[in-house]
Amino acid sequence: MVTAAKINEIFDSIQGEGPVVGYKQLFIRFCGCNLNCDYCDTEFKTGEKYTPQSLYEKINSDFDLETFHSVSLTGGEPLLSYEFLEEFLPLIKNTTKVYLETNATLYDELVRVKKLIDIVSADIKLPSCTNGADLFDLHEKFFKNCEGLNTFAKIVFDKNITQEEIDFCTYIGKNYDIELVLQPKMDGNIMSVSSEFCQEILNRFTYKYANTRLIPQVHKFLNVR
Repeated sequence: MVTAAKINEIFDSIQGEGPVVGYKQLFIRFCGCNLNCDYCDTEFKTGEKYTPQSLYEKINSDFDLETFHSVSLTGGEPLLSYEFLEEFLPLIKNTTKVYLETNATLYDELVRVKKLIDIVSADIKLPSCTNGADLFDLHEKFFKNCEGLNTFAKIVFDKNITQEEIDFCTYIGKNYDIELVLQPKMDGNIMSVSSEFCQEILNRFTYKYANTRLIPQVHKFLNVR
């Protein structure tokens, strides 16, 4: 049976988050998500269905993959379409790197495509910033399955971040030897917290785990997608 996935949009832009900030990427935004975060600013419910082959043909006709740092699988949650990715990613692996943006909850699905991924940008969803949902157990299982992959954790925070949340995030960083990237929640194109508060939170993280950086959403300051 031929698999298909619903794609919201395909576009080229600058990566505005995390350690590869500033690189040119081809973004493939998948429809659907298994979470409902209150800070999500992405429309990902409507789209067009593609087979792995038709998506490959589409991006090759519209873009030159060799000009991109990587292809970003974003959403929504791309791992909901893991069967599609199992067929699609081998078609592009010899031309470009694959960058997975994920909410870090679908740990079994990650295993299915792990060998086809180069970089994992995995969110740690804080209860204080995601309608109170406690996803820490799912996150730990996910990061355990990331072993061997180039992985970093992105942590969106606001004024409500707690010490318990900081303790969990730094535990994940230490236990799985991954970089933590703090990202202040945005109100439009403006940070929802002050620069002073950002510095305070960074200090509280680095006191427990030095491999932590603070990187706002740079693409919003650049006014690009």
